[in-house]
Amino acid sequence: MLFRFIILSHLLLSASFLCAAASPPNIVLILADDLGWSDLGCYGGEIPTPNIDALAQGGLRFTQFYNNAVCGPSRASLLTGLYAQRIGHTGAHWNQPTDFTRSITLGEGLQRAGYHTMMVGKWQDPDLPAKRGFQRFFGPLCAGKISYFNEVRLNPFYLDETRVKLPEDFYLTDALTDHALRFLDDRAAKPATKKQPFFLYVAHIAPHWPLHAREAGIAPHRARYRERGWDQWRDERLKFQRANGLVPAAWKLSPRPGTVHAWADDKFKDWQAERMAVYAAQVASIDLSTGRILDALRVSGELENTLVLFMSDNGAAPDGGVKPATGGFGFTSANKWRLDGHDIQVASGPDHLPGPPDTFAAYGLAWAITSNTPFRSTKLTGYEGGIRTPFIAHWPRGIATPGKIVSDIGHVIDLMPTFLELAGGSYPVEFDGRKPLPLDGRSLVPVLRGESLPPRAPLVWRVPQNRVLRSGDWKIISEDENTPWELYDLARDGTETTNLADQHPDVVKQLAAKWQAWADSCRALK
Repeated sequence: MLFRFIILSHLLLSASFLCAAASPPNIVLILADDLGWSDLGCYGGEIPTPNIDALAQGGLRFTQFYNNAVCGPSRASLLTGLYAQRIGHTGAHWNQPTDFTRSITLGEGLQRAGYHTMMVGKWQDPDLPAKRGFQRFFGPLCAGKISYFNEVRLNPFYLDETRVKLPEDFYLTDALTDHALRFLDDRAAKPATKKQPFFLYVAHIAPHWPLHAREAGIAPHRARYRERGWDQWRDERLKFQRANGLVPAAWKLSPRPGTVHAWADDKFKDWQAERMAVYAAQVASIDLSTGRILDALRVSGELENTLVLFMSDNGAAPDGGVKPATGGFGFTSANKWRLDGHDIQVASGPDHLPGPPDTFAAYGLAWAITSNTPFRSTKLTGYEGGIRTPFIAHWPRGIATPGKIVSDIGHVIDLMPTFLELAGGSYPVEFDGRKPLPLDGRSLVPVLRGESLPPRAPLVWRVPQNRVLRSGDWKIISEDENTPWELYDLARDGTETTNLADQHPDVVKQLAAKWQAWADSCRALK
């Protein structure tokens, strides 16, 4: 009887996937900017994120998913399924344009498979998204400083292919969400597009600095950080992660960097708390945005067959200093970078609290390592705090084991093959007169079905501050060609506290040769 029950259950599960395959899912990809691995409630954070947490509870949480440590290369790999170094990026800079002559985008691939494609948010290429496979677009062409309240120089906003002016009550995260919902409504109102599955790419800029939020958004978070500081919140986050199976109990908490003092010794606690409170407000705004999109899908009856993915483009950013400063990072004076010519306060301290439109501040290294708990380091580096992202997948009709924590290793290069498989599409040998390079990623669809992936080929990085390669549980990392490789066993020491290079020189030599072969292959494409 038990055997028959198991067989019947298997057949029913298989039938559900056949149903899903017969009706390709809608896909919503939500990308945060500079969000740390542990900021979300479902990854241990104290910031309330109920809508995103609900996605995790009804879907999958990945613990070993990777990005490229900085926005430009991460987003290039996400869009193309290729290592950024193969399509024009050195990996050392955020603003290098992608060489689309060697690739296609998710928009192009899914449009070719019959999808209606839409995007809102950060775009980092000279060509507008309309030329790269997206039928609808709203957002800034990001090439300089950012404001959440005003348009700034070098960051013009576009609606589709038309430059637009921003309204007076503008707030960036809300505006991106408003346009995402408008695009969904417009699609549903037209018979031709209503019949198509859709792809919506929500490329947030939050919680990237500057620390900008409305007072109503900041106020709920102040007391939390005035009562407890970075040391206490790191401990609390780690307790949650251990208790909920996100990290092994044997892993140590990565030590505070030497430039970060203990919270008990800080002399400006109210200012430090305000910085984290504004950051928390920016994270909460992403959660509210996610909730609005999910509500719209529920009302339209499309949530059941929509794959919703949530992730970050790199780890938390260390900018902003640990102590008050009279000058600002990125500015030497109160220059008129806003189009309206309004001056800004470049200082950050007890007399210049962050949040309002005329400020430009960030929350600093101490809070950044809190955001990345329990991992080492931050954005720009190849340590796990720089390259490991929270990654959530939610699809009621298609995920076999909702609520599961997934340990399979994934990377942003895996999205293209995953989406094309779900769409019933294929990766082209030739597209629009160009011959795309073969994909570097692999499909994650088996994970959605409740299966485990086989061991993958080594993952390789060249990020602004490091060279990196991961092969199985081994990871090597160094600053550059003139510094020795470090070696870590990520299964036993995922927080990278113990360098094993001296104990395993043969492993280092073998992996270093693989890194060099990859680097040489990328250079050969130039």
